[in-house]
Amino acid sequence: MHFNFTPEQQQFSDALRRWVEKDYTFDHRNKIIQSEQGVSDQAWATLTELGMTALPVPEEQGGFNGSAVDMMVVMHEIGRGLVIEPYFATVLGARFLKLAGGQEALLEQVAGGELKLACALGEKQSRYELFDIATTAKANGGGFVLNGSKTVVVHGAQANQLIVSARSSGGQRDTGGISLFVVPADAAGVTRREYRTLDGHRAADITLANVEVPASALLGKEGTGWDVLDAAADYGATLLCAEAVGAMEALNEATLEYLKTRQQFGVPIGKFQALQHRMAEMFMQLEQARSMATLAAVKISSADAEERRRTVSAAKARIGQALKFVGQQAVQLHGGMGVTNEVQAAHHFKRLTMIELTLGDTDYHLARFAAQPGFRKAA
Repeated sequence: MHFNFTPEQQQFSDALRRWVEKDYTFDHRNKIIQSEQGVSDQAWATLTELGMTALPVPEEQGGFNGSAVDMMVVMHEIGRGLVIEPYFATVLGARFLKLAGGQEALLEQVAGGELKLACALGEKQSRYELFDIATTAKANGGGFVLNGSKTVVVHGAQANQLIVSARSSGGQRDTGGISLFVVPADAAGVTRREYRTLDGHRAADITLANVEVPASALLGKEGTGWDVLDAAADYGATLLCAEAVGAMEALNEATLEYLKTRQQFGVPIGKFQALQHRMAEMFMQLEQARSMATLAAVKISSADAEERRRTVSAAKARIGQALKFVGQQAVQLHGGMGVTNEVQAAHHFKRLTMIELTLGDTDYHLARFAAQPGFRKAA
């Protein structure tokens, strides 16, 4: 199988890396994090100009109809550069719109960079089980009334529209009866409490109090949103796997450079064989993670939902193990400086930690992998 990037994919990668190295430096990023807004309008405009917001959108809506492998290239560079703009949240939201269908106007706005999305899926009791939904959607005349709370909505305060999961029928933990809605972030009854997360990104807890939305806000058919929710969450996990690989790659490079320059007993500490062994193990972890991220990107569009779930969970679990090893080793090899905000390696480590905890951690995906029917048959 041919694993090299196409010329077009390489162009996307090169353009993003040049922008990060020139205009999105570590110091510049820190200023954005400390700003009141927490993101940069200028950086978002650049991502739009480079075609990143249009990449996952169908050609009919002004996009490039990029595949998951195309997106893997972009997310890899996002991870390397520690980009904190709401790109992941927006393209994940666009995936919901694309899978549900009938949202051409919103997809056109995403492609043009005019619309930022956030996915309000998790609740305080649900952890990673996105079917555990207490938020309700009651039919009201020609529309619906939403009530409930969503927690840790990544870039929820920066979004113009929210993708909200709610229960229109069934029990709290049923996969049936789930409906998905597009809700304006400034709609009456929507309250957003914003905060900064461990990795410098922004998130928000969102309360929906008698929020009235029209029937056109419904994504797909009422009560049948689980398949879209499950598939979109797997797509998001695949993007995070690619971002993690980029972050680990940059972390390995920074650690190797540190070992070459930090001296002890009159020689660079990289001369010590024990530390060379650690770097070799970090490299092997990275390459195994890269292979799994590629496999997930290839299989994410599989018509076989079981194969998709199995592959994505295997990738998220394996990459979760790799990022923990690489991150911890990098911090150790940097010494005490490895945990300070003055060193970029610490920020990569924090971002990797948050990726591990987003859309299912290692333990969750190992259990999900083992729960697939194919696993039991093979056993």
